[in-house]
Amino acid sequence: MTAVSRTDVETALKGYVDPYLGQDLVVANCIKQIRTEEGRIEVDVELGFPAAGYRDALIAALHECLATLPGGAEITVRVESKIISHEVQKGLKPLPGVKNIIAVASGKGGVGKSTTAVNLALALSVEGARVGLLDADIYGPSQPRMLGSNERPESPDGKSLLPVISHGIQSMSIGYLIEEETPMVWRGPMVTQALEQLLRDTRWDNLDYLIIDLPPGTGDTQLTLSQKVPVSGAIIVTTPQDIALLDARKGLKMFEKVEVSVLGIVENMSIHICSNCGHEEYIFGAGGGQRMAAQYNVPFLGSLPLDIRIREETDNGQPTVAAEPDSRIAGLYRDIARHASARLSLQAKNYSHKFPSIVIQNN
Repeated sequence: MTAVSRTDVETALKGYVDPYLGQDLVVANCIKQIRTEEGRIEVDVELGFPAAGYRDALIAALHECLATLPGGAEITVRVESKIISHEVQKGLKPLPGVKNIIAVASGKGGVGKSTTAVNLALALSVEGARVGLLDADIYGPSQPRMLGSNERPESPDGKSLLPVISHGIQSMSIGYLIEEETPMVWRGPMVTQALEQLLRDTRWDNLDYLIIDLPPGTGDTQLTLSQKVPVSGAIIVTTPQDIALLDARKGLKMFEKVEVSVLGIVENMSIHICSNCGHEEYIFGAGGGQRMAAQYNVPFLGSLPLDIRIREETDNGQPTVAAEPDSRIAGLYRDIARHASARLSLQAKNYSHKFPSIVIQNN
């Protein structure tokens, strides 16, 4: 039996285009090792995004590609994920303990941005990443309720805070520090200062991704985030409604101006399915998010239905991905999370941690 060559194996692997990366794994530089010997082929794949729910399907697909090679060799495919830091805005360095920050934004309120943010954070965690969630909405913090936690963060040194752990993810919110019904009657500078303190004074523990749930709009908080916070990418949440899309475009343009990569658009409340009869209806219109993505040449990450369970579960502190991990809706969140993190994995890597800091002193 003649052993196939490495070139033969690579050619066979190029026959599979990864649905999340949008290219084959050879071009995406995800094939880390190929071993060929008589009667045996071994391939090691290293993805740059978490993919626990996709790993088995990927292995099966690559097996199928390699099975076309002559000789009937025994095939072994191993798939692992390695998440690294990616480039942020010029002049900023990654936050200690955080590899990548992803901002989840919307142009207007009421589109389900916070619900999407918490479920995407949980989805990334289920896929195998270490994830944190920062509630950046100082005026209307909602993540403590959505995560089902009202405990006060501990401060071991009186200066920093330990993140609150809920459903396996680390989180921080002004809502943990005040009573739920206490209004934050603050001017803009106080709000931006509070956001920076929550971000930098929290002891984030070795996160692959920190999801920041932004308030709606393009005001002080968003400006602070774009100028002072090292953001790797942004996700825009909208509904198909024309008014929501109009405001979502403003959010997208804002990130473009401050040189933050937009990872893609999520269309929430895209379709309503009647729980009694199963009738499907596009209450807010159809295809708006896809048209916006095409117009601005950014990825369309996926659609989410208008479903009463999503609302009920987040109100009860059990977001859908945690409450019904095997449900179709949880699967949609996980698919969107894989698409977004795969998109991020294709961006330039951040090497700032490898360079020494140079300090000049006059003695």
